[in-house]
Amino acid sequence: MKDYEHVVIWLDYFNKNLKKSKGRRIGLEKCVFDPSLKELIDATKSAGFEITESDDKVRFPKRPFVRSGYVVLPKGSSKTTILNKISEKLVAKRSKQSK
Repeated sequence: MKDYEHVVIWLDYFNKNLKKSKGRRIGLEKCVFDPSLKELIDATKSAGFEITESDDKVRFPKRPFVRSGYVVLPKGSSKTTILNKISEKLVAKRSKQSK
């Protein structure tokens, strides 16, 4: 049954290696190469969202041959707004690590 109070954020939404047809949801400038679930959880928390559930043993439907992961958040605003806030934090954390 569909849950309308929560939104699922998949790791593949932020993967710079993927094409949009394979599941990436935002522009390349807002993505990182091969994000991990830990990075996604840290970026989500630092963006001010509360994680209700996470799983790293699942497979993204458009890439069933690769294990991915997701986090579940309470729906407070649109999914695009949530993705943009998380991607800002994800890119900022990744750029700090590379320096």
